[in-house]
Amino acid sequence: MSATDKAKNKAEEIAGKAKEKLGQATGDRDTENEGKADQVKSDFKDAGEKVKDAFKH
Repeated sequence: MSATDKAKNKAEEIAGKAKEKLGQATGDRDTENEGKADQVKSDFKDAGEKVKDAFKH
């Protein structure tokens, strides 16, 4: 996985966690759920990159 992709995925994960916490603090379920979804999307991207790396080696 390239360092750029890894950094982008980590940034998306952090943003998702922040969005989730903001939703919890304000009682906004939609924002909280969007944050959780962003984290899941980041996890899938990481997994996809790891699979690609495994086939390169």
